Amino acid sequence: MEQIASFTINHLKLLPGIYVSRKDKAGAETITTFDIRMTRPNYEPVMNTAEVHTIEHLAATFLRNHKDYAEKTVYFGPMGCRTGFYVIFTGDLSSRDILPVMTEMFTFIRDFEGDVPGASAIECGNYLDMNLPMAKYLAGKFLDEVLNQIDDSRLTYPS
Repeated sequence: MEQIASFTINHLKLLPGIYVSRKDKAGAETITTFDIRMTRPNYEPVMNTAEVHTIEHLAATFLRNHKDYAEKTVYFGPMGCRTGFYVIFTGDLSSRDILPVMTEMFTFIRDFEGDVPGASAIECGNYLDMNLPMAKYLAGKFLDEVLNQIDDSRLTYPS
């Protein structure tokens, strides 16, 4: 079997950041998949499922209600390794293109107060597995340590 592209990235060199994971065609439209890497793989602890689940609910709700990205958002969801998330947007986009909306989204998560959207037994298959305080902490950490001072080393996959 041919190795998929995401497994060819040297995860020992990968820093938290925002990376173009792949670009695909759907008809005439380009769809860009981004790797939103929140923790350094194999060096930092992975995120627990409760905060990953909470970030997923808040980020997906934010993006699907965003004035500019609601119709561009195809998917937002966690990586199985629990070091980050994938977000898929329509359009031929770069990591720099989405920095403003990612900064806005993580600020929204960091500052969120109230009930997590979709966190009830009727709306979610595992609604008890949520941790809003930790999700807020991780969003703030990502803003402070990555997004608010980002450079090319965190926007382009390492070679």
